[in-house]
Amino acid sequence: MGETIAKNKKAYHNFTIEEKLEVGIELQGSEVKALRKGRAQIKESYVRFIKGELFLMNSHIGILDTTHAYYKHDERRVRKLLLHKKQLAKFARAVDRDGMTMVCLSLYFNHKNLVKAQIATAKGKQLHDKRADLKAKDMKRDVARSLKDY
Repeated sequence: MGETIAKNKKAYHNFTIEEKLEVGIELQGSEVKALRKGRAQIKESYVRFIKGELFLMNSHIGILDTTHAYYKHDERRVRKLLLHKKQLAKFARAVDRDGMTMVCLSLYFNHKNLVKAQIATAKGKQLHDKRADLKAKDMKRDVARSLKDY
């Protein structure tokens, strides 16, 4: 992964991540410029199948002040994700089975300076799972703190 634009930290809290995949994302010119300035938010975004294709829903890419009115984009528009047919079929099968969903984990520029999205199949966590994860995280932090003092 290259330069990170936006991360979905809530995804790791709300879901158990199963399988990750790097995909391309179809963007307009003004959106790419806004992403270079870091104007993206994917905290509440999700991925959905529509007519056999994957789309990134509810992601927010802001508009720059310098963008001409003719070139302005809709900030919350539905963005198509680009991946191979075999990968698409594999993810479709994963989502069809028991309660799996798809989330966007991050947006970043790769080594060729193209915008990529990291998506994953995930299973929703119950409240008790979230509490157990928080407890384990706190214990790790306490152990690291106590070892640091020695």
